Amino acid sequence: MLRRILLVAAALVVAWLAACLVLFVWPPAESSPPAHADVVVVLSGSKLRLPPALALIRRGVAHVLALSTVQRTPHWPEAERLCATRRYDGAQVVCFTAVPFSTRGEARTVARLARERGWHSVVVVTSTFHITRANMLFRRCYHGSLSVVGSGSTWWKLPDEWASETAKLLVQLTLRRGC
Repeated sequence: MLRRILLVAAALVVAWLAACLVLFVWPPAESSPPAHADVVVVLSGSKLRLPPALALIRRGVAHVLALSTVQRTPHWPEAERLCATRRYDGAQVVCFTAVPFSTRGEARTVARLARERGWHSVVVVTSTFHITRANMLFRRCYHGSLSVVGSGSTWWKLPDEWASETAKLLVQLTLRRGC
């Protein structure tokens, strides 16, 4: 009996790890950035998300850079400076506070900003492990052209991030299905 329980537990762990590889390491929702978009949006939570977004702005993909809830990411002087100057490499910088402070709140806020500002194409930059859920939430709230681009993560944080993201994804798939 104990052996059977251990085999089932091991199979569940292997299945979860396989799902993590598909959903959080090589997410099918990740897309290449388009040649042009109205805005590049950086989701809060990791400083590692900003450099790929800045590279997209330097390449001329968009003329607006939107930074989410900078004040909730501690010790982020580069983003704070961008919010203060409101410019980067010829692009306008828009800083917004997501209400509520969550990925769903970010999706809702970006959808509202898109309606108000006439944005029809959005590139979202987030951590690669976060792409699956972010893509799902943004597609629920924003109905224009959407690309989701991944940035790196700190490797030793990945097990925690995978566990947390699994729980959050399950909640979004079962309990909170709307925008």
